[in-house]
Amino acid sequence: MIPLLFLYFIATLKVFKKTTPNGKVTIYIGKRDFIDHLDSVDPIDGVVVVENDYLQGRKVFGMVSTTYRYGRDEDEVMGVKFSKEMVLACNQIVPPIKDVTELSPIQKKLVKKFGNSNAFPFVFNFPPNSPSSVTLQPGDDDSGKPLGVEYSIRTYVSDREDDKGNQRSSVVLAIKKLQYAPSTRGQRLPSSLISKGFTFSHGKISLEVTLDREIYYHGEKVIATLIISNSSRKSVKNIKVYVVQHTEITMVNAQFSKFVASLETREGCPITPGAAFTKQFYLVPLASSNKDRRGIALDGHLKDDDVNLASSTLISGGKGPSDQTGIVISYSVRVKLNCGTLGGELVTDVPFKLMHPNPTSEDWTAPPKQPQKGVLKKTKSSDRMKYQKSFGDDDEDNIVFEDFARLRLADE
Repeated sequence: MIPLLFLYFIATLKVFKKTTPNGKVTIYIGKRDFIDHLDSVDPIDGVVVVENDYLQGRKVFGMVSTTYRYGRDEDEVMGVKFSKEMVLACNQIVPPIKDVTELSPIQKKLVKKFGNSNAFPFVFNFPPNSPSSVTLQPGDDDSGKPLGVEYSIRTYVSDREDDKGNQRSSVVLAIKKLQYAPSTRGQRLPSSLISKGFTFSHGKISLEVTLDREIYYHGEKVIATLIISNSSRKSVKNIKVYVVQHTEITMVNAQFSKFVASLETREGCPITPGAAFTKQFYLVPLASSNKDRRGIALDGHLKDDDVNLASSTLISGGKGPSDQTGIVISYSVRVKLNCGTLGGELVTDVPFKLMHPNPTSEDWTAPPKQPQKGVLKKTKSSDRMKYQKSFGDDDEDNIVFEDFARLRLADE
């Protein structure tokens, strides 16, 4: 029997289920995306359901692990590995050593449906400062697993914790750890003012770039206002505007940047000596516009249809970028003015944040019913929140089962 992953709906709540290949043990979790709020992280809670008389004295263990791949498999030679796997938590779920003190609404409904003798709730927690899920998009000639940070939860049947059992009695679910934007975007407008002088020539070319906000949601337009003043004897030949994704791999102290949106224009050019130019430019950075480009950082797994570009990494108070682990992501708008063969280029960057919207944010509205690819759909945490408020006391008959697409892990 091939292990399947189904998506179920309990009222308006989406619940994931996956069964071991032998069909004896099933794990249920309410969501696959867990949000890092900087001061706390959503707990990984769910229920394991075991068939009657299957264990025969054995136990069911649960384990949360992360894999950090910072190099390609084909580059691993002489026993040098470019990946690290760490077990973040491992506990015995069946029979429970310690009861879960407070069940979530979904756990209560599932325990009520399957019975106390078959359903066993569990809770795991992410450790402090654990990195967010990020996947670096591989190129066409890359083989092996993509670089990035991945999380998974595994349940297995065994006599002891350090014996991982066999594949027929174990199951693995891939999960993601993400960050939301702050509930308010603030009033600050990021800007940069730069000028360039020229050898053996009087005067300067000045460039001011201002963005319309500091935090953008995935799928939104990035609006950059350019003000160019030319008091030199040179001319501006053309203008290039980019959205740049900056990636830092902390394990090997490597950094690189990729353009994820760009435009080039000659509108208003040449900007001759004594002239000025003002113009707004619009760019929309989307994962769907960067398919098959090696090294583009994405949120989570490549097989997700609605995958986004990786979100900006938020840093908790009192910590700096050097304190971060995993893969750190940031964004900027870069503007280049071509001042001719001898004049060179005038370049400036304006940093901003690209993130998932917080469902509690006042200025966020759900995307249209048929959003363009790359626009974030309403998150599972939002569905869970609405469920907890509206359906916490519903009868278990409201549970409706619906088949979901298969999501297989490569190592299963």
